[in-house]
Amino acid sequence: MRKLKKAAKARGERLHHSLAQDIGARILRGDYAPGSLLPNEAEWCDVYGVSRTAVREAIKMLAAKGLILSRPKIGSRVRPREAWNLLDRDVLAWYWAASDQHHFLSNVQQMREMLEPEVAALAALNHTESQLAAIEAAYTGMVDSTNTTDWNANDVKFHLAVLGAAGNELLVPLGFMIESALSNMFEYTASHNEQLRAALPLHEAILVAIRRRNPTAARRAARALLADTSSVIGKSRRSGNAKPRSEIRKRSA
Repeated sequence: MRKLKKAAKARGERLHHSLAQDIGARILRGDYAPGSLLPNEAEWCDVYGVSRTAVREAIKMLAAKGLILSRPKIGSRVRPREAWNLLDRDVLAWYWAASDQHHFLSNVQQMREMLEPEVAALAALNHTESQLAAIEAAYTGMVDSTNTTDWNANDVKFHLAVLGAAGNELLVPLGFMIESALSNMFEYTASHNEQLRAALPLHEAILVAIRRRNPTAARRAARALLADTSSVIGKSRRSGNAKPRSEIRKRSA
């Protein structure tokens, strides 16, 4: 399949990664239900026009992410949904592309509501000067952003910096794994928010509370930001309209 090879080249990926992405998206989309047997190597080679080596590497990648179980002489079978590693960076991206967006956003937002207020409170108590500087730099990047791409990148950096400042080493790898989820969420909310810069004071409130080492205020500020995000998602769901924007509308913060 020439399109697959061109896509891999355009993204600077190896062919097996693009192949795994395509098969993985089909699994997440439901083309291959849990328990179903996937085509064998020869069939995949015919479908995609790739070598057996590329297919084998793709199958190994999908197995490592918990999507399939591959056994000699039996083949590859889709694993139960609960076995899928949905916090894997690649799987999250495929999940976002293949699933109902509002269902995905609802799950991510629920996870954020369980984590982020307490993470902000911990950051207020435990941050170092360098960690505070990272949060401040991300916030400044949001202030200086003139387009949604820069805004979203700095928004993700802000939340990951707060996570890193919480002082719990077990949270750090979780942050890197959900980076893809946050990126997709912020891209969506930015495209549905008429006044994106109105969120600046909400981020600033988290920063100020952390700087002042006030966990109660940090927790409260994080909840206010999450409520604002939920409001944007709710409005977009009711309207059913997406309005992508390349420029952020200016508004006094």
